[in-house]
Amino acid sequence: MDFMAVSFYQLLVFVHIILFVLWLGADVGVFMLGQHFRKRHKYDLPQRLILLQLLVNLDMVPRTAWALMVPLTLTMVDAGGWWDLPVWALVAAWAVGGFWLWLVWDAHRHDQTERAARDRKIEKPLTIGLTAFYIGLGLLSLIQGAPLAPVWLATKALMFGLIFAAAIMIDVAFKPVGPQLAKLIAEGSSDETEIPLLHTMDRTRIWVWIVYLLLVATAFLGNIKPF
Repeated sequence: MDFMAVSFYQLLVFVHIILFVLWLGADVGVFMLGQHFRKRHKYDLPQRLILLQLLVNLDMVPRTAWALMVPLTLTMVDAGGWWDLPVWALVAAWAVGGFWLWLVWDAHRHDQTERAARDRKIEKPLTIGLTAFYIGLGLLSLIQGAPLAPVWLATKALMFGLIFAAAIMIDVAFKPVGPQLAKLIAEGSSDETEIPLLHTMDRTRIWVWIVYLLLVATAFLGNIKPF
């Protein structure tokens, strides 16, 4: 591998680390805002709704990192000599990542509209397909020793796919929040409006913790390369 190739790979590794930090760091911020939103005896409803709006805006950081990780990881394994991918595959990866990123931000900018609903409807099979791709890539590589020969790298691909699956489940578990929040705003704070919302957030937090654990484990594999 010549100097220019090594330099390009190192640049990709640096960007990868930055995206990881932004993903996990911002996600912790989202988690903390969610924790404070739950404190109905400490904040009044308008204050809690402001916290929720901040949560939604901050959540765009990990969602952006998630979309960019797809083309970046494939470009990294190619530049690092782990998997010789054709140019068309890398171009396709960046096209998919760019399209996904556009869907995420377009839905955010037009939230609560038919356009946002359309964007999210398109995004769903896209993320499911990418989940299957990374899980399949990891399993195939672990079983056959190819196309990703190092066990740590194959395991990392598998775990990345599991992160996709857990992140999808966060959205699935969080889906009831919309009508529950609308009921809270319309009827005010009471056990009847607060407890179902709290239960939904509790179920969502299970998947959030799974994502955190998988992110840390994936980062460990990428840096330590234990096997």
